Amino acid sequence: MDAANAAPAADSHDLIRVHGARENNLKDVSVEIPKRRLTVFTGVSGSGKSSLVFDTIAAESQRLINETYSAFVQGFMPSLARPEVDVLDGLTTAIIVDQQRMGADPRSTVGTATDAGAMLRILFSRLGTPHLGSPKAFSFNVASISGAGAVTVERAGRQVKERRSFSITGGMCPRCEGRGTVTDLDLTQLYDEGKSLNEGALTVPGYKAGGWNHRLYAESGLMDPDKPIRSYTKRELADFLHREPTRMKIAGINMTYEGLIPRIQRSMLAKDREGMQPHIREFVDRAVTFTVCPDCDGTRLTEAARSSKIAGISIADACAMQISDLAAWVRELTEPSVAPLLDSLRGTLDSFVEIGLGYLSLDRPSGTLSGGEAQRVKMIRHLGSSLTDVTYVFDEPSVGLHPHDVRRMNGLLRRLRDKGNTVLVVEHKPEVIAIADHVVDLGPGAGTAGGTVCYEGDLAGLRAAGTLTGRHLDDRAALKKTVREPTGALEIRGATTHNLRGVDVDIPLGVLTVITGVAGSGKSSLVHGSIPAGEHVVSVDQAPIRGSRRSNPATYTGLLDPIRKAFAKANGVKPALFSANSEGACPNCNGAGVVYTDLAMMAGVATTCEECEGRRFEASVLRYRLGGRDISEVLAMPVAEAAEFFGAGEAHTPAAHRILGRLADVGLGYLALGQPLTTLSGGERQRLKLATHMADKGGIYVLDEPTTGLHLADVDQLLALLDRLVDSGKSVIVVEHHQAVMAHADWIIDLGPGAGHDGGRIVFEGTPADLVAARSTLTGEHLAEYVGA
Repeated sequence: MDAANAAPAADSHDLIRVHGARENNLKDVSVEIPKRRLTVFTGVSGSGKSSLVFDTIAAESQRLINETYSAFVQGFMPSLARPEVDVLDGLTTAIIVDQQRMGADPRSTVGTATDAGAMLRILFSRLGTPHLGSPKAFSFNVASISGAGAVTVERAGRQVKERRSFSITGGMCPRCEGRGTVTDLDLTQLYDEGKSLNEGALTVPGYKAGGWNHRLYAESGLMDPDKPIRSYTKRELADFLHREPTRMKIAGINMTYEGLIPRIQRSMLAKDREGMQPHIREFVDRAVTFTVCPDCDGTRLTEAARSSKIAGISIADACAMQISDLAAWVRELTEPSVAPLLDSLRGTLDSFVEIGLGYLSLDRPSGTLSGGEAQRVKMIRHLGSSLTDVTYVFDEPSVGLHPHDVRRMNGLLRRLRDKGNTVLVVEHKPEVIAIADHVVDLGPGAGTAGGTVCYEGDLAGLRAAGTLTGRHLDDRAALKKTVREPTGALEIRGATTHNLRGVDVDIPLGVLTVITGVAGSGKSSLVHGSIPAGEHVVSVDQAPIRGSRRSNPATYTGLLDPIRKAFAKANGVKPALFSANSEGACPNCNGAGVVYTDLAMMAGVATTCEECEGRRFEASVLRYRLGGRDISEVLAMPVAEAAEFFGAGEAHTPAAHRILGRLADVGLGYLALGQPLTTLSGGERQRLKLATHMADKGGIYVLDEPTTGLHLADVDQLLALLDRLVDSGKSVIVVEHHQAVMAHADWIIDLGPGAGHDGGRIVFEGTPADLVAARSTLTGEHLAEYVGA
């Protein structure tokens, strides 16, 4: 081709080239990813998909964008280190849509987390009658305040005093401070009103007769200690329950007297519930009731904010509506003065409906959204965006989606690609892998056995490639020939949590029960709202594990305790030496294994500690051995190897072996004992939780989508684990969308027929075979298609 007709050089950049990626467990990975195509990354959990997509490609793109800002601005931004990679070419701006749960701040709602709430506030501040003022008057995060006073101003070298006043009209309900609920103490749990103080009327833990807490009241002289509490005068009761802190002499000692209610609120209720001693936590759960705020009816807003209306609807009514209904209401508003605002608000609300979240309401607390819902709420910002040539990075977008909704999600991914964007998806579901233009399969195993590219190419090539993903891509679980007989039933009557409509259902016990239905049909509301987690119920939900860089599977599961004791016993020293968070820590890096150097607005540098060479322990501690290994070598072992090590021989430790067996059962045999929890994927964290709970004494296990983050090959292992739990006499209740788990169930309870106010009813109860035969629900149709019926 002659030079005149040659394509411009600018058009030749059609690939994102990655060479020599070594983040986490990647082993010098090199891939070429086509731009403006949909590329799906597959592989078993822990094979290195997230390390390649998020920690290498997306992280470098974000770092390079941050470097375009001035040093002043960078000082306020999170500093990112350059990923371990030789060459990264052809990057475009990356937008990450991950599964991080939204903050569970009590003030955060779906409306505040998206732009919809802000737009509604502006709309009401312009059109609401009576007119209240700025959008702040409709915000439950802004309190009304006013003040006045003298200020000193310097003018022409002289100081002049002026009087100034200000006032801000906010929308925050003053009673509940914008939270929508108030806490109340149940007085019957604090004292027995039929008894006197000397007869032991106080029933609060630590307030036994004779103790100082009891004497404070009995010997204060403010009330008669021999008179039953129900006979107190108004003055005595007020002093007993509500008196402000007062210095006085009690039993000859100067003490601060305080009413019982403020004293309990200060000493017990101000503490974190998780950090309380069990008997105090039990008392607090009994004594404290959360009630809807009587002043604002749970709307969080002042009376004034609720009184301003547009077409008979207040902002509280608008936020409480299901979003699909709110979108219809906004469509009816025609007001030229706010036309651009109405267009933008309609677009945002329609995006909610289109993405399958029309069943939410804007006042729904964002902490109650599931991982899949939170991810789709984040997607809403990008759907209507005019940006093109952007790289969108998705982390398992099908999580929490019914097969019916997965098709919708596939359509959205294709739309983003067709606008001229590069779409990178980390995914396990065959339905999503099927729409890929290009597939990158990592493996062959997990952890140290992974980190290499096993296949790169189109879908047909993956099927023929013989990799683990290729072999299992067309796997379909068959319906069970025989189902187990239930040994009893858990009765739920009149369940009304969230959108449930007085549901009555008997959940069979002693079998594997799967609860299905489209996203938002009320599955989690039924399970978590009606089956209280008590001594007989073990609930494993998708809430993230809290853990720092210092937490690892050994500390989280309690495995480190028996290991430390075994080392201490074998060497005749104390167990604290074998903890990197205690006495055995390397003094140079404080047991972190790395030394962090903060470089202000530049990316901080983490270098391996020179003293301990990253082992985290003091040199003297590493001289002590058990079974020929030191503590740092034991923590570097994968679970499977450690199970053999502690199972027999000199290092035989039954307590450690039991915990390791449970970790292997849930498919975490490849995890290193000392791997920081912050590096685990979402699916790995949930299975780690499941492993710790398997030792609990409960008879009923409630699991919330345990297949999250599981490769097709690992789903079989999970089903075998669920079977073992049921065969050992447990009842297992699973909320699940994966058809393999549905097909494997003994009993299915299907909720629907739709989401939000179109759901909340039981549409089917019976065996999977009956569901397939009837095809009466969306789940039935998709399951029939899956098993090829």
